[in-house]
Amino acid sequence: MEEPQHSSVQPYLPSDEYRPEPEAKPLPPNWLDGSTRIGIHTSIAGDIRSALDIANNLGANALQIFSASPRMWSRGVGSNAIASSERFRARRAELKLGPLVIHTNYLINLASCQRVLRVRSIQAFHDEIVRAVALGADFLVTHPGSGCGVEMSAAVVAIADGLRHAARGVKLGGLRILLENTAGQGTSVGSRFSELRAILDLCPELPLGVCIDTAHLFAAGHDLRRAEGLERALAEIAGAIGLHRVFVIHVNDSKGALGSHLDRHEHIGHGKIGREGFRRILNHPQLAGRAFILETPIDRPGDDRRNVDALWRLVGEKPRSVRGAADGFAVRRRGARSRGKTSVARRARRKKTSATRRG
Repeated sequence: MEEPQHSSVQPYLPSDEYRPEPEAKPLPPNWLDGSTRIGIHTSIAGDIRSALDIANNLGANALQIFSASPRMWSRGVGSNAIASSERFRARRAELKLGPLVIHTNYLINLASCQRVLRVRSIQAFHDEIVRAVALGADFLVTHPGSGCGVEMSAAVVAIADGLRHAARGVKLGGLRILLENTAGQGTSVGSRFSELRAILDLCPELPLGVCIDTAHLFAAGHDLRRAEGLERALAEIAGAIGLHRVFVIHVNDSKGALGSHLDRHEHIGHGKIGREGFRRILNHPQLAGRAFILETPIDRPGDDRRNVDALWRLVGEKPRSVRGAADGFAVRRRGARSRGKTSVARRARRKKTSATRRG
């Protein structure tokens, strides 16, 4: 009887072919529910988680923070922020705050042509990205930089190159980097939307967007006091950048006059833009879904709460602040009357001391 023939060749069956599962599309963050998002910049002094409770008690449902000192070069990423990131994320989820916006260090200047400053700026920006990812931030806002005498086109290229270097090797996840418009002071980049667009175009591989600051917009020459001025500004943004790339709006009144290029923030309704100007901004249909973040000063205790309450009233909702809630920062400066009383008291003490010594 003839023996059966054996073969090592297996028949091809389509069902045996390995087909990797398609990557699941990430779910939208739980704060992105279509509701109005009003936030404020709060302090990270002490435990970084305290910033979350401060924002919540002030009646905000979003917030902005620094991830480290904004006026010092950080030494590395910062172990404190990384170590407490899980607890920070958990507390934020409990309070349902979002988006979380982180503002970068003020010393960073990616447009600089000075070698040492440029290297430090890129490294510091890299550290900002790493901390932002660890904390689960949604947006990282940065000032583009200052050209310090170089041509604007060269400054734009330097900024884009710096962004790419700083983000190299980091998985950004859901983090988006936002370029903030400027007031046009000195050689700063970003008061013209065409400058911001040029940076975006040079970094197509990065998740970039724009943050619009109302005080900067006004100081750069856009008359937000009037409805037609707001419409012209939005049309210019739409044409140069696209409103779909604007994710955060810094809501600040302006101490400086229209077109003054003065970057000085004022309390809502107490500056040159005025309360009605902000009512139109907050309720404009083309700005629906954006996060409105306050960066207003604190001249007296309770200023942060009053500014948050003002925004809720302007959108037609009841303020949510907790009575007696602490401000995001301590009072940063005294009024003239306080300084006068202090000076009088100090002179009286000196006179008394001198008289005692003479006696």
